Amino acid sequence: MTAEDGRLRQDEDASSEDARSMEDVRFMKMALALAEKGRGRTSPNPMVGAVVVKDGEVVGRGWHQKAGGPHAEVHAIDDAGERARGATLYVTLEPCNHTGRTPPCSEKILAAGIRRVVTAMDDPNPKVTGGGNGRLRAAGVAVTAGVCEAEARRQNEIFVKHITTGRPFVVVKCAATLDGRIATRTGDSKWVTGPEAREYVHALRSELDAILVGIGTVRADDPSLTARLSSGGGKDPIRVVLDTHLTLSPDRKMFHAGSTAPTLIATGPAPPADRPEALNKYKRREALEKASGRAVLEKAGGREALEKAGGRIIEAPLADGRVDLAALMDILGGMDIASLLVEGGAAVIGAFIRAGLADRLDLFFAPKLLGGEGIPICSGPGPARMAEAIGLSDVSIHRFGPDMMIRGYPIKNCENFG
Repeated sequence: MTAEDGRLRQDEDASSEDARSMEDVRFMKMALALAEKGRGRTSPNPMVGAVVVKDGEVVGRGWHQKAGGPHAEVHAIDDAGERARGATLYVTLEPCNHTGRTPPCSEKILAAGIRRVVTAMDDPNPKVTGGGNGRLRAAGVAVTAGVCEAEARRQNEIFVKHITTGRPFVVVKCAATLDGRIATRTGDSKWVTGPEAREYVHALRSELDAILVGIGTVRADDPSLTARLSSGGGKDPIRVVLDTHLTLSPDRKMFHAGSTAPTLIATGPAPPADRPEALNKYKRREALEKASGRAVLEKAGGREALEKAGGRIIEAPLADGRVDLAALMDILGGMDIASLLVEGGAAVIGAFIRAGLADRLDLFFAPKLLGGEGIPICSGPGPARMAEAIGLSDVSIHRFGPDMMIRGYPIKNCENFG
């Protein structure tokens, strides 16, 4: 073979590899689109999509539809049937190799005779990462990992945060005027944004596990905190109210909104029994339980137990005289609450940002100006210099009718903030 023949052969090999890479990306994007079908329905599990491809043709499709149900690989392989033998499986998350609520997907893949597996991202669970791919490779299956990894990790940002830290992924949302006011000087906030933006927020409530507000928002707005989609079929989030001194009134709308979602009231520790306020707090607790018609869980029993019981009053540690938000995130995460939407007022939003607990900001801005006093997006102490401001990464802009939403991820360097 001449030198020229060798160069041509190398060019052909490179061209073939490029074509295969492009094909892998194309089919993985199909799998990512299928995974989206499970958004809001799989928590605390991840969203996963899978396609089975044979001779360049998709012969099987599947996605994880709900927690406790069959995984995406199972649906896709069953859809392909006998055509799965010798085929390639594209899946957005490394197949599991352990028995949980369902059998290991790695065994299903081997039994089906899949020849090659292409994954987008490794399982972020530190207890199992690499196990599925390792099992497949050991059995002679060709495994290609990391195709469209960035897209897959962003899609499953909630799962990644919860499984690696034990805390929920926190989305802070607010609606403001262009001059940064979430309400007028009298507290009026209905409505800052238009119906398109509000419809999206209700969809967001339906997707996430829980929604949190402060007692000040409850007093001012008396919200029901439900997911009211114009198309119907929304899932109400678990409601969390920050109420350090347990002053919430049982006549509030959230207790009478006809929702099956439980309500959690995060309060401070009970005062010593020999102090008068201890009896008052006990009576308020009793009244709240009676108003909601729900028993109080004595221990965190996971999301399923929480939903069956209906609600809980959480006695959390205090920090600077208020509920310790970091400790509360640990408590909620331990209940398998994997995602939390913070819709609090200025004090609550500021507290989450200052504590470095906000994972994503969804900030809506309406083309309006108050032109004077009003309630700002955040209240509380801030930095002394602009150089110490909290930056955002991966910023994107979305339009909802006349309004816009700026989405960004805080760069968590808050030691100089407050």
